[in-house]
Amino acid sequence: MVAWETALTTRDTNRVVRPLEWGFDWLEGTLPWGERVGSEVGGREAGFPASAPLRAASGRNDTVEAGRDFGRKGTDPGTASGIAPGTGLGTASGIDSGIALGIAPGTTSTAVVEADELERMVALNEAIVARAGEFFSYERPTDFRLEMRHPQLFPTNVRPETLEQDAEFKRMAREGVLEEAEFLRFTSPVRTRFPENDVVNARWYPAPKQTAEDKAKRGTKPKQAGKNKPKQAERNKPKQAIIVLPQWNADAFSHNALCTLFNRFGISALRLSKPYHDIRRPAELERSDYAVSANVGRTIEACRQAAVDIRCCIDWLEQQGYEQFGVLGTSLGSCYAFIAAAHDPRIQVCAFNHASTWFGDVVWTGQSTRHIRQAFEEAGLTQETVRKIFTGISPMSYMDQFAASKSRRTLVVHATWDLTFLQEFSLDVLKNFDRCGVNYESRVLPCGHYTTGEAPYKYIDGWYLGSFVYRAFKKLAEEAIPSQS
Repeated sequence: MVAWETALTTRDTNRVVRPLEWGFDWLEGTLPWGERVGSEVGGREAGFPASAPLRAASGRNDTVEAGRDFGRKGTDPGTASGIAPGTGLGTASGIDSGIALGIAPGTTSTAVVEADELERMVALNEAIVARAGEFFSYERPTDFRLEMRHPQLFPTNVRPETLEQDAEFKRMAREGVLEEAEFLRFTSPVRTRFPENDVVNARWYPAPKQTAEDKAKRGTKPKQAGKNKPKQAERNKPKQAIIVLPQWNADAFSHNALCTLFNRFGISALRLSKPYHDIRRPAELERSDYAVSANVGRTIEACRQAAVDIRCCIDWLEQQGYEQFGVLGTSLGSCYAFIAAAHDPRIQVCAFNHASTWFGDVVWTGQSTRHIRQAFEEAGLTQETVRKIFTGISPMSYMDQFAASKSRRTLVVHATWDLTFLQEFSLDVLKNFDRCGVNYESRVLPCGHYTTGEAPYKYIDGWYLGSFVYRAFKKLAEEAIPSQS
């Protein structure tokens, strides 16, 4: 299994090693920039001054020059803000040598010089966690619209069979053989420097109304006119919808089969294109590299944008009369889904297909992010350091917020031989769910991360996900409908 998993993670040759960039410019306008870490959070100085407002809806800030010295003037942030004790995420003081912040001994002088930038980034992540409600807030879009177009594959690899498949879809579209599909589009409240990325895209799978013919096909006898009127429960059943987020570097057809499955349950689905994926991917990229990369600020901003986009999709669904909502995320999609759910109590059904507590641990140890780890190692960073600089987008940072919704139903699927989300990280999720009293179910696949997409494991995974979503939404509907006498 290890050999099979490794073969699948190494067959793509277009991964690019890009050097470490702190990416503070990507976060300008999303958090206030001050000269020092200031206000009291959790009994210590850990956040920005409370008087400095967050600008949630803008990706830019024209007044940041005065704050360029953030974190540079003798700051001693102490331990990490808003993080459970004992996690080892505290920001150390006395970092002149770079060792206290996790810069590996024996690295070049250039890497040690960057200890100052490292301290800034660690403190910034602490501020994000301390004021996460503001960081992940947004202004509701006003340009929701549905558009019809031919679906495209948008591949992220250059394997011959994939390029042939892409060419075939394009041929079918040209000749009118491929049916058009419906997509929800709107402008993301989180703006980046790539206009194509800032127009959100979600393929719309509305649940069809069941006809007598449909019931007959499923072996259900249609009700005779004037007899056996529909039960009050059927008439009052709330409209339900789920937002589906595939894995990192997924093409535009990934997870579409799940959406059609959910339609059979009477659940509508929005298959969301994550930031920098498929139609949102900048033309300069072959892969969705900007979603997760050695540019720390851009990676954090991509997560923020994804979480906000999920919540905006729920806003649109509410406008269409939907009342009950869920999310399903795979791999990177599960991280985005978790953070959105932690900040939005409207999400009552969560299916996490491969999950981890700390974003940085996955980046450091995962097979699919080896090229990113290489960039961090060349800059003298360590696993501990990488964990710190991604604290603001780690599910562990928002575990208590997620657990606050006691009525939420959650599924966690993990794989025994996962070499991307190591099993120990998934077990840590379950351990913390137990600690926080989360209502969850756990399912285990006897395979790895990439082999989850291979037969027979993809069918087992589909059963786990599909059966859970069906049961969870059914229970939600029953609880929402008054009992009949």
